[in-house]
Amino acid sequence: MTSFARTVLEQGSHPDAGVPVPALHVLGTARLLDGATGARAVGYTEQLMLPGTLPQWRLDTLIAAARTVGLLGRGGAAFPVAAKLAALHTGRHNRVLVNGSESEPASWKDRALMRCAPHRVLDGAILVAHALGTRRTTIAVHDTASARILRAAAHERPDVRKIRVIETGGGFVAGEVQALINGLGGRPPVPNGRRILPVDRGVDGRPTFASNVETFAQLGLLARLGPASFRGAGSPDEPGTTLVTLLGDVPRAGVAEIPTGTPLRALVGPGSSPVLLGGYHGTWVTDMDLCLDRPALRSHGIGLGAGVVAVLPPDTCPIGEVARVARWLSNESAGQCGPCIFGLAAIAEDLETLAAGRPVDLRNLHVRLGLVDGRGACSHPDGASRFVATALQAFRDHVASHAGGHSCGLPVRGALPLPPPVRVAR
Repeated sequence: MTSFARTVLEQGSHPDAGVPVPALHVLGTARLLDGATGARAVGYTEQLMLPGTLPQWRLDTLIAAARTVGLLGRGGAAFPVAAKLAALHTGRHNRVLVNGSESEPASWKDRALMRCAPHRVLDGAILVAHALGTRRTTIAVHDTASARILRAAAHERPDVRKIRVIETGGGFVAGEVQALINGLGGRPPVPNGRRILPVDRGVDGRPTFASNVETFAQLGLLARLGPASFRGAGSPDEPGTTLVTLLGDVPRAGVAEIPTGTPLRALVGPGSSPVLLGGYHGTWVTDMDLCLDRPALRSHGIGLGAGVVAVLPPDTCPIGEVARVARWLSNESAGQCGPCIFGLAAIAEDLETLAAGRPVDLRNLHVRLGLVDGRGACSHPDGASRFVATALQAFRDHVASHAGGHSCGLPVRGALPLPPPVRVAR
């Protein structure tokens, strides 16, 4: 197991254990991580010394700026931020929800941001709350360390409106925004069977602007720099920078701030091993010339998801690694539909058989993947099936060898980190 995988695993097991933030890296000029070292949080006094001041924008100004730079959400769906803001009207009835529930086991980017640059997150929360005319802002996190640092940072600031930082339960699907809203309302923290947008009914049943912590930090940065300066980095189609977690057999493991449009090869080095993009709902890719901006990836049918960029070390069995994650994903089911309860379990069983070097009918496995995809009550089975299906293609030589009853002989080192399973109340 790599040292970084071990760090993530321990953090998932013991949220209060004080595990240090992985190494921070910056390609180009630091923006979100400006002043951050990983050893401590950037304080408010230091924040004031960074470029730009935080203005008090009206909602229409904020929408126009987000639209000008084509800002996309950083929580996985990459939804246009301006469109989400435009669905709301100014008024005290609004709510603001900052989703810091980093449920993806392979990701550290959001926790690194909350722990090392908490005022970047607070900038965005304050900006949006003012634009919407509300004092009701909730920051939801899964781990105590991030909650403690955010609370301390909020107490430093004279411009903080009413902000509550709430620690929520763990669980993979519990970090999905609808599940999070349900949990905050005292209901089981699982996604709704039907799509209800937070802008229609969110926290307290009120219209809510909800997004990932990095999205809020990007909004605060946009307001401080202005659209023209914000566009000074990154690709023309998605200006700015983004945070990624680099994991496994990569030149520099840790959390990195990179300009959008950075070639994948610049992060993973000269090798040609398959790369996992996006995390455990993500995609295994083999094209090292892909550029990491969301519009470019979308044109290839790929998403950046949770911002994970992972390469398996050569001394671990890729089929065994995928089987471990598939079983964990099956255990993380919200238990709301057959494709999730039965389909993911059957897929995990096939993969475990394959990893053990016992013969498997790959046609049946692909049929199972097809029956799960697009048929769940939430997006969990879709993401899990994409993770498995693209792995079978990316590691097809290993798959063929294992399917014929011949194990590759490599051990399974646990390079893809997994926390202990967390059962969600149902």
